[in-house]
Amino acid sequence: MARDHSRSVRVAIAGVGNCASSLVQAVTAARAGIDGPGVAHPLLGGYGVADIEFVAAFDVDERKVGQDLSAAIGSAPNCTTSYVDVPALGVDVSCGPLLDGTGSLTSPLVHVAEESSRATFADVSSVVAQAEADVLINYLPVGSAKATAGYAGAALAAGVAFVNCNPEAIATDPSWQRQFTEGGVPLLGDDIKSQLGATTLHRTLIELCNSRGAVIDKTYQLNVGGNTDFLNMLDPGRAASKRASKMAALQARLDGGTEVGAGPSDYIPHLRDRKVAYIKLEGRSMLGMSFAIEAKLEVEDSPNSAGVAVDALRIAKIAGDRHIGGPVNSACAPLFKIPPVQYADAEAAEEFSRFAGNA
Repeated sequence: MARDHSRSVRVAIAGVGNCASSLVQAVTAARAGIDGPGVAHPLLGGYGVADIEFVAAFDVDERKVGQDLSAAIGSAPNCTTSYVDVPALGVDVSCGPLLDGTGSLTSPLVHVAEESSRATFADVSSVVAQAEADVLINYLPVGSAKATAGYAGAALAAGVAFVNCNPEAIATDPSWQRQFTEGGVPLLGDDIKSQLGATTLHRTLIELCNSRGAVIDKTYQLNVGGNTDFLNMLDPGRAASKRASKMAALQARLDGGTEVGAGPSDYIPHLRDRKVAYIKLEGRSMLGMSFAIEAKLEVEDSPNSAGVAVDALRIAKIAGDRHIGGPVNSACAPLFKIPPVQYADAEAAEEFSRFAGNA
């Protein structure tokens, strides 16, 4: 007889990298009652961050496969800060299929397990189903289009909600939208925002100018960092989807005549998991008066993502509770850079609260 997991959010993780490490730490802190900043929504649909429970995980690095998830999150090449001690979770990391999960620039840093060549997405689906997961969250690197599609298919086959944190088109792809809708399985994505991210700050500045009648003629956003994500994105082919994601998120709030450039810019190893973003807007206001706004944002990349991921996981669970299949349009806009439906930021926040029952 199946156990009643109705009051927990049971999560499987694809890709035990820095973002997974920060997510696991955030949930550990919540479960330990450690009060701190960073939780925008203490409750969503009755679920707290402490209600998140990790039940399965997948990676291709032999230093992580077979390890308890608590140990795997600290294994190289992960480099994010350890803020809390994570006790043994009783969840061993399974080996997933490799496909395009690593790029040419990051492959020297990843010790690919030999069994990844034999692993299948049918295996993934079986593990997820047996673990009685509610949600599968995808943390695969940018450019992992085939592997991301494989995990999306595995979630669909297992009847488990899928949260796509990278910019590969899943929630925004009409074919996947149709399949998840017909299967009655919730779908969230694509490309998760950061809690205090460069794109969020950039859009806020754009909204400020728009609301004050100012015209933006030119704007750009440059991003540098030192984790494997930034190394991976030195490959133009693998960075293309990330660049397109940022551009789409900004152009949704810009006039069609604005010159805009945005995307990953460089890899600086000593920054490790730190990201530095430089933003500039140039334009005109009353009587053609010129203006320029410059901003710099420095954050630790992975905890910044975890602050949004805890909301996305709980939204996915709520959608499952309500038997909603397909993209969760009213909740994706504030959580993802390229949601299925774009809203202005204020409208997106209202739609989110209404869906979550927090309005």
